[in-house]
Formats: sequence, C-alpha cells, structure tokens
Amino acid sequence: MARHSIPPASTDPARGMAFWRLAFRPFFLLGAVFSLLAMAIWGAFWHGGVLLRPYGGMLWWHQHEMLFGFGMAIVIGFLLTAVQTWTGRRGLNGLPLAGLVVLWLAGRGVMAFPPGGHELLPMLVDLALLPVVTLVLAQAVIGARQWRNLVFLPVLGVLFLANASMHMGMLKGDAMMVRAGAHLTVLLIVLLMVVLGGRVIPFFTARRLGRPQVAGLKWLDFLAVGLVVVLVGMQVASFGAALPGAAWASASLLAAGFNALRLARWGGWRCLHEPLLWGLHLSYLMMCVGLAMWGMVALQLIGPSLALHAITVGGMGIMMMAMMARVSLGHTGRSIETLPGIGMALGALVLAAVLRALIPALWPQAAHWTISLSILCWLLAFAMFVWRYAVPLMRPRVDGKPG
Repeated sequence: MARHSIPPASTDPARGMAFWRLAFRPFFLLGAVFSLLAMAIWGAFWHGGVLLRPYGGMLWWHQHEMLFGFGMAIVIGFLLTAVQTWTGRRGLNGLPLAGLVVLWLAGRGVMAFPPGGHELLPMLVDLALLPVVTLVLAQAVIGARQWRNLVFLPVLGVLFLANASMHMGMLKGDAMMVRAGAHLTVLLIVLLMVVLGGRVIPFFTARRLGRPQVAGLKWLDFLAVGLVVVLVGMQVASFGAALPGAAWASASLLAAGFNALRLARWGGWRCLHEPLLWGLHLSYLMMCVGLAMWGMVALQLIGPSLALHAITVGGMGIMMMAMMARVSLGHTGRSIETLPGIGMALGALVLAAVLRALIPALWPQAAHWTISLSILCWLLAFAMFVWRYAVPLMRPRVDGKPG
C-alpha cells in the first residue's frame, strides 16, 4: 500500500480541534454511539416496547438506519481517512468536516423524529449525504490521479440509488422495492469488503507477523471480486422482480467459494493471538458464509433474513469494529496493540452473528431468544468500543502529527 507524505501540523486548519482533524474521528465515534442507540430501540421494540415512532415505521427504520445510519458513517469515516494516505493530500477536516457530520446527524434526526406534514423532507435530507461524500472523494482521487481508487465512486453512486429505492418503496408502499434497495445495499457493502479486505487484510497480517505479504493471484482476485460484481448486476437488473433462483444460487455459492479460497491464502490461523487481525479474517469468513447462505435462500432452503444477518452482523459488524479499532490507533499515533476489552468486544460480535444467523437456521424454535441475546451482544460490543476509544478519538495525536 503506497503511502505519501502529509503536510506538517503547522498547515492543519483544524489545529486545536482534534475531533475535527480527520473524518475517522467523528464518524467512527458517532457511528458507534448511534448503533448503540438504534439497537437498544430495536431491542425494546422486539420485546413489545415502543420508544420511537420513526419515519417509515420501526421495521423500515431498523433496516435503513443500520445500513445508511451506522454502516455509512463507518464507510465514510474510513474512505475519507484512507484517501489522505492514498493521495498525500490533507483529508477533509475542520469546518467542512463538521458540516458533513451535521448533514449525517440531520439525516438521523429526521428519520427518528419526522416532521409532520413534510413527507419528502426526511428523504431529501437523508439522500443529500452520499453525493457530497462522492464529490469530496472524487476531488481528492482525481486531483491526485489515483485512478486505482476510482472504483469507490460508482459504488457510492449506486449506494445512493439503493437508498433512494428504499425511500421510494416506503413512500409507495412497495415492499419489494424496499427489499430490493436493502439487498442491493448489502451487496455493495460486500463489494467494498471484498475490495478493501483484499488490500488491507493480507497487508496488515504480513506486517504484524513480520512475514512477506502473500502475493495475490490475479485470476483468483478477479473471480472473487468479479462474482460479487455479477451479484450486484443481477440485483440491479432484476429490480422489483424475483431473482432467478438457479442463477443467483450459482453466483452466490461461487462467490462464497472463491472468496473463501482467497481468505485461506492470507494465513489467518497465524493470527489467533491478535484480535485486531483475527477479527478481520473472521469477518471475511462470515461474509463468505453469508453469501453461501444467500445461495441457499435462492434454493428455498432457508429464509433470507438469516443470510442477510450473517453478512451484516457477522461480516459487516465484525470488520467495521476491527477496522475502526486499528485505524483509530494508527491515525492517532498510537501503537497498533489491541486495547483491553476489544478482543472481548469482537468476540461478542462473533457470538451475536452466531445467535442471529446460524443457530436460528438450525433451531428456528429458539429464534426469539437467540435474537434477543444477539442484540445484547451487539450492545456490549459497541459499548466497549465507545468506552475504550472515545478519549483517543477526541484527543490530538500522541506524536504531534496532523490527523
């Protein structure tokens, strides 16, 4: 991974305001806090309590806000931080960054507390975020001629369309349109995981173990990424209609298999002593399990919720936790050592995925209790992250550098 020099601290316009020095700080912390609030509200609803009457109703709100509230906060924080490393140019900071965070917060606010008589306002506020992020990322990537990283721009563009689909489906009362938008969003996050995971997991693993990085196999990388792109294309092409069972099952199972083979080459079994590494490897494995389960859904062997939660809780949740923990240490100038309790937090997310997606597939009668325990595990995991990382994320780098 190429690294470029960053302008010295004296040019940092956010000097003295550490929280606004780089995007990972506010988006990681606020995203984690939001996931706690959103999951606690969902847990109360699951047990019959109504703490909120959000835009779209509780089911729509839960799906949308875990993807576009929590998930997008972490994706945005990572991409707008990584682009500084890719390009050598100062990442978004200071007042522009604060403005972007306010826009994200405004979306969460109008989703939770929709203003009466203004049905379109929540949609318009929420949809405004991704185009702004895409513009910021495009300016940095194109300005530095980082053509390799242009791949993230169309992904963000299609994420915008998926979000619009969820909103329009809700307004029209079209459940299939909502479902198509949600499924497309999950697939796009899988694509980001496959692309970014393929870059950082073998790199971080080799660096930590003091070994040469495993050389990628072009044919394997092409198939691993390409089959996920095929799934995205199939989802877009069949928008609003039932997916072809045999074709979807074949593509999902092949994507799971080739990505699992890719993962096996990265030597994850050597990382059992380091939670920040085994968390990344295990999240990639859970993504593969989720894709395989999605193939089983197409064959009508299991329900779609199980496959989706294997990906979102097991793949997305664990990878985001592990990446937030590692990126926050590196970009605050700290040693890349697992903080106390973070290994337990990652373990709680693994248990949350097993309880939410795997046990109900084998023992559906216990689903009510396993889902309740899964919610509790998620809350414990992100409470631990906030407890350990709130102070480092709000304080300046320990080495005095910008960021």
